[in-house]
Amino acid sequence: MKSSKLVFFILFSAALAFGWGDDGHKIVNRAAVNAVPADMPAFFKAGIERIVYIGPEPDRWREKLEAQLKYSQEPDHFIDLERVSDLGELPESRYEFIKLLYAKRARATENPDDFLPERVGFQPYIALEVYGRLKVAFREYRKAKAAGQPTAEAEQNALFYAGWLGHYVADASNPLHTSIQYNGWVGPNPNGYTTAKIHWPFESDMVTRNLDFMSAIGPMVSASKPLENPFRDYIAYLESSNKLVEPLYQLEKKGDFNNGGNEEGKNFVRARLAAGAQMLANMYYTCWIESEKMPEPYKPETPAPPTVKPNAPTGMKVKVN
Repeated sequence: MKSSKLVFFILFSAALAFGWGDDGHKIVNRAAVNAVPADMPAFFKAGIERIVYIGPEPDRWREKLEAQLKYSQEPDHFIDLERVSDLGELPESRYEFIKLLYAKRARATENPDDFLPERVGFQPYIALEVYGRLKVAFREYRKAKAAGQPTAEAEQNALFYAGWLGHYVADASNPLHTSIQYNGWVGPNPNGYTTAKIHWPFESDMVTRNLDFMSAIGPMVSASKPLENPFRDYIAYLESSNKLVEPLYQLEKKGDFNNGGNEEGKNFVRARLAAGAQMLANMYYTCWIESEKMPEPYKPETPAPPTVKPNAPTGMKVKVN
C-alpha cells in the first residue's frame, strides 16, 4: 500500500510540475528554430541544441526544494482568460494588469480571491518580457559585430533567452493553459464534460506515447514572418488557443485521448504543438528585425529648479525641494 501511494504521489507531483513535458517543449523549440529564415544570424541555427535543451527550463524551477523560485514564477505559465474577459484591451504592463485585477477583486461580491493576480496568471507578460530580453541580446550582438568585437557572450545570452521564450509560447498553445478549465471542468456543466484531472494525460502522455508522430511537425510550420504588434498578436494567439478549450473537452468525452489517443486526438495535439512552433518562429524573426533599431543615447534628466511658495503667516517665501 505504501509503495502504491508513493507512486501516486510521484505521478501527481509530475502532473503539477510540468507543462507540455520535456518532449513537447523540445519539439516546439526545435521546429521554431528550423523555421526561421536564412537572414537570421548563423549562430542562432547553429545553437539549436542549446535552444532545445532550455525549452523545459522553467518547469525545472517548480520544485519545492527551491520554494521562492517555485511560487514566484508559477503564475507565469498560464492565464485564465475567462476571468479577464470584461477588462477590455489588456494593458502592456504587468503592473497595470495587477492594478486592474485588484480593482476587480475589490468590486467582486462572490469569490473575490479568484481575481488575485497569482490565480489569474501572467502568461502574456512573461512571454513578452523574455521576448524583450532576446531582442536586447540580439541588439548587443549587432553592436559587438559592428564594432569588430567578440560576440560570443551576446550569442550565449540570445540562445538562452530564445529557449526560455519558447517555453511560454509552447504553454500558450495548450488550451488548458488559457482557461479556468485547466484540469477538469468546473462550474456549470450541462454537456457532462469530465471533472477528472486531464491536464497531464493530455499534454504529456499524448506527446510521449506518440513521440515520432508529434516530432514530425516541420511541414505544418511555415517560414516565419514578422509580427505587426508583438503584444497584441500574442494576446490574439492566446485567445485563439482559448477557443479550443471546449473542443478539447469534447474530444476527451469521446475517448479520443484514451490509451495514447486515436487519429483525431493525436492530430489535435499535434496541431497545437505546430501552432506553438509557428508563433515562436514568428517571434524569433520579429525579435531579430526589431533589434536593428538602436535606442537613443542615454541622457540624464536635468533636475527641475526648486519652486517657492508664500509662507502664510509672514509672507516669506520658502524653498520647496
